[in-house]
Amino acid sequence: MTTTIQTRHAVHYSQSERMTGAELRENFLIESLFSAGALEAVYTHYDRMLVAGAMPTSTSLIVGDDLAKIVGSEYLLERRELGLINIGGAGRVVADGTTYDLQPMDGLYLGQGAREIAFESAEATAPAKFYINSAPAHSRFPSRIVTKNDAIENNLGDSATSNKRKLYQYIHPKVLPTCQLLMGLTRLETGSVWNTMPAHLHDRRMEAYLYFDLPENAFVVHLMGRPEATGHLIVRSEQAVLSPPWSIHCGSGTSAYAFIWSMAGDNQSFTDMDMVDMKSLN
Repeated sequence: MTTTIQTRHAVHYSQSERMTGAELRENFLIESLFSAGALEAVYTHYDRMLVAGAMPTSTSLIVGDDLAKIVGSEYLLERRELGLINIGGAGRVVADGTTYDLQPMDGLYLGQGAREIAFESAEATAPAKFYINSAPAHSRFPSRIVTKNDAIENNLGDSATSNKRKLYQYIHPKVLPTCQLLMGLTRLETGSVWNTMPAHLHDRRMEAYLYFDLPENAFVVHLMGRPEATGHLIVRSEQAVLSPPWSIHCGSGTSAYAFIWSMAGDNQSFTDMDMVDMKSLN
């Protein structure tokens, strides 16, 4: 198996506002997370969030010492928790001898202390794609599968404003206890392209996004930066964005799409947002 690990350091907004488009991509866009037979990970200095993708084929992908080393512990989840959603074919996760079978769009939470973790696909020709987020943890909570039916469904937006969408809260205090990790999935309806607007901030938490289910030639224009000094990223299917606490995070696609959002930080209040007046955006 192959494991690729990157590190992304935290960036101040005064630095980002002087960056070129290429430099914004280098610091905030994760262009590759899913490679056949590989585990790809990005360790960030935004609330120490680890963003990863595992795409097993004919053999298991095992979380090894290299990931433990980068977080400075004996094993990855010694002082961490982990959440994931499967956006590929059927697969399974084996953690300390317990097997969790995951269908497409199923999620999984692994609590602090899970030591031996392996990712597998049910069929090598239709591999699973596990999108993974991990954050520091201070307590141990039970591991469990969270199916799409288990998630809290929210119907948001309106076709008149091109943002009609369903938001599913998978890893959320009303679904299961975690230390700080929040995770969910939003899917836009046909004809809608804005994932949120007006924009908002939450200085107490960082956020990461994985955009997926975009046609080959489609993309999302992801807006970022301070409201008074916005920038943008062109994001293709199965690419992820790191959103610092000082940044707005919203975007519009050339077609409908889905995205997985995750947060870590000081609280778990999904509604803890500082709304931005649309007239203040520049």
